[in-house]
Amino acid sequence: MPQRRVLVAVTGGIAAYKVPELVRALRRAGCTVRCAMTASAGQFVAPLVLQTLSGESVRTDLFEREQEGQIDHIALADWAELVIVAPATANLLAKLASGLADDLVSTLLLATRAPLLVAPAMNVNMWNHPATQANVATLRERGVCFVGPESGPLACGWEGEGRMAEPAAIAAEAERHLGAPTLAGEVVVVTAGGTREPLDPVRVFANRSSGKMGYAIAAEAARRGAEVVLVSGPSALATPAGVRRVDVETGLEMRDAVHAELSKCTVFIAAAAVADFRPAARAEHKIKKESLADGEALTIELVRNPDILAEVGAASGRERRLVVGFAAESQDLVAAARRKLERKRCDLIVANDISRAGAGFDGDTNAVTFVCPEGEVEELPLLSKREVAERLLERIETLREKRS
Repeated sequence: MPQRRVLVAVTGGIAAYKVPELVRALRRAGCTVRCAMTASAGQFVAPLVLQTLSGESVRTDLFEREQEGQIDHIALADWAELVIVAPATANLLAKLASGLADDLVSTLLLATRAPLLVAPAMNVNMWNHPATQANVATLRERGVCFVGPESGPLACGWEGEGRMAEPAAIAAEAERHLGAPTLAGEVVVVTAGGTREPLDPVRVFANRSSGKMGYAIAAEAARRGAEVVLVSGPSALATPAGVRRVDVETGLEMRDAVHAELSKCTVFIAAAAVADFRPAARAEHKIKKESLADGEALTIELVRNPDILAEVGAASGRERRLVVGFAAESQDLVAAARRKLERKRCDLIVANDISRAGAGFDGDTNAVTFVCPEGEVEELPLLSKREVAERLLERIETLREKRS
């Protein structure tokens, strides 16, 4: 988000201690950040901290003569391309819903024409109070966007919904709002992670896929304005901002979830590592090792899982849907990818050599090669998975332009 102008409005809640990290995240993304604070916010985080991290003066008072002589509060409201309120207290939500403007922050929020991104933070009972929920509903109807709150232990000792979203999640949502909507109008379905095929109530057949690549792709597609559905195998990863997540466990469940989304899907990206086989029968009870003698073999019959990518590829020629597959190989990378490209009727195969250092499972980097039907091959260097996702979505945008 190079040089995008973001105003961070800070109100008086304990979660204000997280705001410096939010400012750092926005600056790392290339934003120009300015901060405005209520008087009570200064009890939790010093204005000097935010000034040092943002590199800009921090406004704390509606009637600061020195500041009003340089950048008055209306000009500051006009300057912002996005306003983030973090933390947003119950009091601030009530003011915003009622149109009150009795201090610097509430006046800025009433005066700005920029989109508002609000990160609530308060006691669980305050959040669940009917007045607060009515204010939130009013603000949503007016187009205000919310990120969080999250559930968990609260500073007051209670536990429940009311924690401010983490700075990284707020920054990601800001990126989604400010990014160029190059995929607006597209419905992107992404599969991610591995599947688990149960043998008995305790044991499963699984693989080593972490889901990081698929999640990075889903996040990047959302940042580019697409409607994104992420069909995910079991994963502890956070759902990317602006993404609808469908959780599944087995290959058959993933297939059903994908087909349920295909009627609206315009781009399908199969980044999941779906199990090729599953046990022919699932034991009703745990298989006891005592049922076998020492050294005695246990025979498990496997049956083949449906090929989700091939099914989508076969159906997509008539529907003009772009289909992208992944190929994790340990030898003959490009040749294997070409065979998969033709066999599964894909528009693009993303091949990665899992034997290469830094490109295996569960890492934060990947080295991939794009293989296209026209014979084009593009080998990328070792990149972060987010950078790979960016390059992949750029390639998809090019394919979409050619097709249209």
